[in-house]
Amino acid sequence: MTAKAEKRLSGPEGGAQGAPPPADAWGLAEGDEIVSGRSAVRLLGGGERYETYLAWDERLLSLVVVKLVRPNLIEDQHSLDGLAAEAELLERLRHPVIVRGFGAVLDGPRPHVVLEHLEGPRLSTLIRKQGPLEPEQLLPLALQLCSALHYFAAEDLVHLDVKPTNIIMGAPARLIDLSIVRSVAELERVDYRIGTDSYMAPEQCDPGGRGPATTAADVWGMGATLYHAAAGRRPFSRGRRGGSLVERFPQLEEAAAPLGQPVPPELSALIGTCLAPDPAARPAAAELAAQLEHLVAALPKRPVLGRFRIRPRRRDSLGIGSGA
Repeated sequence: MTAKAEKRLSGPEGGAQGAPPPADAWGLAEGDEIVSGRSAVRLLGGGERYETYLAWDERLLSLVVVKLVRPNLIEDQHSLDGLAAEAELLERLRHPVIVRGFGAVLDGPRPHVVLEHLEGPRLSTLIRKQGPLEPEQLLPLALQLCSALHYFAAEDLVHLDVKPTNIIMGAPARLIDLSIVRSVAELERVDYRIGTDSYMAPEQCDPGGRGPATTAADVWGMGATLYHAAAGRRPFSRGRRGGSLVERFPQLEEAAAPLGQPVPPELSALIGTCLAPDPAARPAAAELAAQLEHLVAALPKRPVLGRFRIRPRRRDSLGIGSGA
């Protein structure tokens, strides 16, 4: 059994302007009510089972993100169970680097969860527009991701989809999308693939031969993500669906090319350990954080951006020395 990868959409779905939305899309316009006190602003994207909207919440008096089960699946128990599981996780998990939830509506005509709205760009967008991250951005990001993954491991959970599109850059960064999170115990019984091909650990690619996946799979996903952020490219060649297992998942046999300058050699080595084929050879997130801390501490102190710097008022504007 192979889990279908959710198709990420970058803009509104549907046909010509004014045409009715397709059966699998809500087609909500700005101001349309989702539930009482919560209205749509615009479509953000969607996947196979869900759509996400930027929305306005009257109770919170704030923008939020609403993740809705698609209209053609509101009677589908698998989709509803997945939404309920995500809602439970959002209620349970409390960490500065993990997206926060603000409740859920699991019954009624529009089942959905409510997530915080984050202003920053996705890491994938940042890489595409600006190229590789500088060490001053990369090292704090690595430390923040270690913090989140250590917390997941302490909760006996595996995110299974750590990748640049699931990281919102900010202060701190946020790891989003808990839709395929599984417990370590659950993964012992999983015999199918879960994740995004290019960021799946070998044991996720071949659960029957190399599984089960554990918290070490998230460390691998973080390593692949940090490599992409450092180099501006994925660590392995793009796989080919429809071919053999190795053709689809080159990471089963291929080694990532070494990272050169300007990536600090010590960070390059740490990323390499995260991508070790053997899960037992990868460091735990807490161990990796301990090795990263002194690298972060050694970063040159840069002045804050001018728009955030507090400037002293001019003496004459305060009436000082003007004879007033």
